Amino acid sequence: MEIYTCPMHPEIRKDRPGKCPKCGMDLVKKPIHEAKHEHKHAVAEKEHGAHAPEKEGGEHRAHGTHVHHIEEIKKKAIVSTVLTVPVVLYSKSIQDLLGFRMPDLPSSDLIPPLLATIVFFYGGLFFLRGMLEELGRRRPGMMTLIGIAISVAYLYSLSTLIFGGKEFFWELTTLIVVMLWGHWIEMKSVLGASRALEELVKLMPTTANLLRNGETVQVHVSELKAGDLVLVKPGEKIPADGVVEEGSSHVNESMLTGESKPVPRGPGDRVIGGAINMEGALKVRVEKTGEETYLSQVLQLVRSAQESKTKLQDMADRVAFYLTIVAITVGAASFLAWELITGNTQFAVERAVTVMVIACPHALGLAIPLVVAFSTSYSAKHGILVRNRIALESIRNVDAVVFDKTGTLTEGRFGVSDVFAPEVPQEEFLRLTAALEKNSEHVIAQAIVAFAQEQSLQIPEVREFKAVPGKGVVGLIDGQKVAVGTSLLMKDLLVEEDGEVVQKAQELESQGKTVVLVAIEGRLAGCVALSDRIRQESFEAVSELRKMGKRVVMITGDSEEVARFVAQELGIDEFFARVLPHQKAERVKELQSRGMKVAMVGDGINDAPALVQADVGIAIGSGTDVAVESADIILVRNDPRDIVRIMKLSVVTVRKMIQNLFWAAGYNVVTIPLAAGVLAPWGVILKPAVGAVFMSASTVIVSINAMLMRRELR
Repeated sequence: MEIYTCPMHPEIRKDRPGKCPKCGMDLVKKPIHEAKHEHKHAVAEKEHGAHAPEKEGGEHRAHGTHVHHIEEIKKKAIVSTVLTVPVVLYSKSIQDLLGFRMPDLPSSDLIPPLLATIVFFYGGLFFLRGMLEELGRRRPGMMTLIGIAISVAYLYSLSTLIFGGKEFFWELTTLIVVMLWGHWIEMKSVLGASRALEELVKLMPTTANLLRNGETVQVHVSELKAGDLVLVKPGEKIPADGVVEEGSSHVNESMLTGESKPVPRGPGDRVIGGAINMEGALKVRVEKTGEETYLSQVLQLVRSAQESKTKLQDMADRVAFYLTIVAITVGAASFLAWELITGNTQFAVERAVTVMVIACPHALGLAIPLVVAFSTSYSAKHGILVRNRIALESIRNVDAVVFDKTGTLTEGRFGVSDVFAPEVPQEEFLRLTAALEKNSEHVIAQAIVAFAQEQSLQIPEVREFKAVPGKGVVGLIDGQKVAVGTSLLMKDLLVEEDGEVVQKAQELESQGKTVVLVAIEGRLAGCVALSDRIRQESFEAVSELRKMGKRVVMITGDSEEVARFVAQELGIDEFFARVLPHQKAERVKELQSRGMKVAMVGDGINDAPALVQADVGIAIGSGTDVAVESADIILVRNDPRDIVRIMKLSVVTVRKMIQNLFWAAGYNVVTIPLAAGVLAPWGVILKPAVGAVFMSASTVIVSINAMLMRRELR
């Protein structure tokens, strides 16, 4: 007994031919025991996440099945090509045309019809089955046109053996050969475009080093559960999402998040399953397994994005349907017209067959899905996860990009923004300041020390350290009396003021920054300003967006002074200050009321209402939390420049879709009349095989055009 399954989605099983409801691919006939095995594997993968146990062989059964299907088509194409050679050579019309004669063999006249019959039933049966499936679903398309064309050509050719007439066998076999190779090229293209999922699946290791009762036990990753402690050795892949409990190392997450540089990870830091541990051993407490892991969620988002239909895809489907109806109608009309005009049935059949072949919506079936596959694989590799394909395609048309300030344009943490010391070398000034602050637990002190450490400065020891509650700290460093704190501390210590330093401190405070004064040997030597530091990437992101003609807007709960300073620094067009979380959606609505299409960029938590209100909602810096329901697009990295990358991806994606629709359907405006014989009186006649070449060429052009996306997105 047999059953029909999808090569890419083995969980789909039907008892009759048809199309996969998920990807539209033809269902393949399988022995029922094999189909059950593949179904079992698919269910296991769904239950256990991205990496299900493979106890019955094969890393990815669906991938292998699809490859097998491609090889079957290739085999049919090769055999049909070999059989077509003698059909062409022994066809009298070819011999007369080229002026040669093949050696006479016993019953050599039967070579073309016999071999053509084998080609028709061996190579052509693939298209005939497809035609029956399409007609059964009342959706005639590519297979219907090819099936009708080769059936008409074969039946007419058989009739010439009985009633006489010009044989048509070589045209039939060459047509089938060209169509088989064209279909093989199409399937290879689809396989190449869908490999993004395969590559993501391969990121997960198969085994893990589970620490149990003081011993290390190697287990399959599917056996891990939340709370388990695993050991990740240098060079190994992290088996599941979790938190580092012991050890420090650098982790390569480039294939998961698009972060090009290895990132440092130590106790308390979260790590992603599939990332590569570079140099140090890590003990990781497992937090998420199976479908909860980051990689599994990414896989699901990529699958959903590739399977979802866009407006352009719906249009392509409608065009393909109507093109099929037009081709059948024009083909029938051209047959009747030429039969009445010339009485040459062979020529009339040839025109009808050529029309149906050249109008095959083969390329239309690829035009949009190939672009979708490439765009989703590109975005996933760069840490851009698309939950709503319509949003990705429409973001290119937004008028304004609204950023939440804290954690998006800024780092979201207190840090040193300015250091001012007019008469002391900056490094020396920072050394002395950090030395005193190192002994304090205050958040300001910790930020100054961290900044000095980032500069790789050697921080000296302090003697006679004293903390003055609410005002600052004092101490003796390298024989110098140093004080760090507020203006009140400076007054208490009778510090000699420096007009330049005082003026600079007032200027920094007017920007909403926290300012710390530093005195050395009883004289005001300089100041350090702290604030939520602007990301360096934000400058480039805002600049690029403005170059693209987008209005950049910032929303923040901070004061007017802080908002104005950040806006001026970045060159932001407009800002809203002192906005509470629930009021952000109202600000987005206000911009929309001015006739703008708005993209909102936020953290996906406090900004959820605003993300929903916006035309396109983008959650940035969500890390391993990819299930942000309020966002259309999720950015894994905390990098505002990814907004620019999304814009460019949107532009290229839609442009490629439109170009592909033109190449897939637009050329029919010229080729269908040619195929029907409009220019036949002037000697311009297209043979069916030539029509098949034109049709296949459009498929190849569509495939290549989609692949060129990679070059345009570099």
